[in-house]
Amino acid sequence: MIKLSPGQAGDAPQGRELLRAGGPAPTGCHLVMDRAYEGDETRQLAEALGYVPVVPPNPNRLKPWDYDRERYGRRNEIERLFRRLKAYRRVFTRYDKLDVLYAGFLVFALIVEALRISVNTL
Repeated sequence: MIKLSPGQAGDAPQGRELLRAGGPAPTGCHLVMDRAYEGDETRQLAEALGYVPVVPPNPNRLKPWDYDRERYGRRNEIERLFRRLKAYRRVFTRYDKLDVLYAGFLVFALIVEALRISVNTL
């Protein structure tokens, strides 16, 4: 699911909206999140939907929690995908005036990246 939001919109509220739209999670599904999503409200929503949240606590928290450090370490794969998507000038500069055109090209870029990965693994 892709949701476009204004640049000044916060990440956590948008993430919670996507979680609610996605509905309940399959059993034992981990949700690897950036520190921007470590707030109590987001983690509680993820747990209520059946996800196992994997996010490090803010260092200033009085009661930090344990998280799967190895699984969180693989989050860089997602960050690398975003870096590759930004290599598409049309995605990076957002020339499209309509959200539907921008989202369509974003899906196209994701397909190209998936094909590139599948060809490289053969």
